[in-house]
Amino acid sequence: MTVPSWRELRSTVDSIVAVQQRDGAIPWFPGGELDPWDHIEAAMALDVGGLHANARHAYRWLLAEQRRGGWWPAKYREGAPVCDFGETHHSAYLAVGLWHHFLATDDEAFLVELWPTVRAATDFVVRHQETSGVVPWAVHPETGPDPVALLTGSASTYHGLRCASAIAEHLGHAQPDWELAAADLQRAIAERPDLFADKGRYSMDWYYPVLGGAVRGKNAADRLADRWDEFVVPGFGARCVADRPWVTGAETCELALALHANGDPDAAAHLIADMQHLRDDDGSYWTGLVFDEGVRWPVERTTWTAAAVVLAVDAVNGEHVRSTIFSDPQAQRPSQVPYVA
Repeated sequence: MTVPSWRELRSTVDSIVAVQQRDGAIPWFPGGELDPWDHIEAAMALDVGGLHANARHAYRWLLAEQRRGGWWPAKYREGAPVCDFGETHHSAYLAVGLWHHFLATDDEAFLVELWPTVRAATDFVVRHQETSGVVPWAVHPETGPDPVALLTGSASTYHGLRCASAIAEHLGHAQPDWELAAADLQRAIAERPDLFADKGRYSMDWYYPVLGGAVRGKNAADRLADRWDEFVVPGFGARCVADRPWVTGAETCELALALHANGDPDAAAHLIADMQHLRDDDGSYWTGLVFDEGVRWPVERTTWTAAAVVLAVDAVNGEHVRSTIFSDPQAQRPSQVPYVA
């Protein structure tokens, strides 16, 4: 198997568009749940495919749904929220998606339009950061922050803070407190694993500190090498959980993004090729495979899995400045590289 071509990738983007609702929301699959983080990931894939109007529609859905204080309900079903708390990494991730949209389009007017939404979301995150540097995984309007911090969510939040700072700097609204918050969170992620709940059996806790940018260079390479044989199944992809015979497409492609961001594009491309057994004829992707039984599970094709594939292929191809969103989101500006869809 090989890395999908641009033509094949476009059918994957089309499979995401087919699920997008009239109000701009992008659930996991038709009639399925929606969470803000995966919704943003899907919108990013739309921009890679050149469907910028659809991506803007998705971001304006977030604008309309944002709660006072800068958060979003963590889960929606059939267009309505089904929980009354917000996850901090959901709020932080808006900046990643919006900065990616700007890098893809050079649409400064849209960046300006969404700036108040990004500012409120990022302030929500920073406001709840603890003195140790960690950010609680969730905040309940009635009871306040949850006492637990999660490594995966925190690594994604670090990425979001960096992108939010890039947006603020570009628009002339520098936010030094966001920069300080990012630095404190980075130190916690890189140096204080004891501050986070033990979720080490999940592959995301293994690679997300690299993917989010909090750990890079030799330390990142050593981190990925240390548990490689535990999580990676040659010819199939990456396990979601270390002690289960279950590989998942999104985790595999996120691991590929982490490898690429840390300077190993060949290994990244190999992983993307390995997970193509999850591709359906219409370009959509099944969530995962129980490889010792040859059974797809869960039996669903998810927009966030498709989006992870699109973003990983875009990074490996490296033909547009938007593909730096994971490797170095603060390094370049859209005028430096011409648009390639």
